[in-house]
Amino acid sequence: MPIEPVVGRVVGRRRWTPTLHSLQAEADIQPFAAGQFGRVGLEINGEKIFRPYSFVNAPGQRPLEFVYVVVPRGPLSARLAELRPGQEILMQPKPNGFLVLSEVPDARQLWMLATGTAIGPFLSILRHGEAQERFEKIVLAHAVRLADELVYAEDARQVAQQSGGQVQYIPFVSREKTDFAMPGRITDAIQSGELQKKAGMDIAPDTTQFMLCGNPQMVKDATALLREMGFERNRRRAPGHITVENYW
Repeated sequence: MPIEPVVGRVVGRRRWTPTLHSLQAEADIQPFAAGQFGRVGLEINGEKIFRPYSFVNAPGQRPLEFVYVVVPRGPLSARLAELRPGQEILMQPKPNGFLVLSEVPDARQLWMLATGTAIGPFLSILRHGEAQERFEKIVLAHAVRLADELVYAEDARQVAQQSGGQVQYIPFVSREKTDFAMPGRITDAIQSGELQKKAGMDIAPDTTQFMLCGNPQMVKDATALLREMGFERNRRRAPGHITVENYW
């Protein structure tokens, strides 16, 4: 029997760019682990349509918050962007996803590599605080095309500042020059050593865990590069160093 969705209510929203939006909502869903996603939806023309969006808020924090891209001609995202506080949304009651710290082996360092809206699950993890308890040093690298697309940059900087140097936030902007972000792609910066130099840390299989989330091409390229450097995919039956989740 299909599980009935939960009816929630929009309590806030934010427009970062014409195509990047955040939605805040209240909904009585089951507890989730930091890094997981919920399925958010609407009834459109008599059909319930859902899409997976990672939680940006930490477990126990409310309201629930999601960041998403408005997809041209997509059936759901454009309608979500039109919602106002007080209007209803639907949510599947059970969260899902394996981009969680319970799947990541212990190490001295944790490197979180994200593109676009995939900063969301990593912010949830950092806001929860378990990563800071388990790892001596944490790097959050967030890559976008344009500086305006660095969603939650201030939140990430605040987490880093409050950590007293334990957490570093390193933004990348690939298609325009800035005076604060690294240029180009994360993978190129790892291969050249520039990212490690910026963070002030070396990476090695006996000290470092990676979590990758975002554009499937970044995840594929970064995984291939890291494997050439001696790191292995992390699987339950064969623990390794690279935990991944693609975003579409």
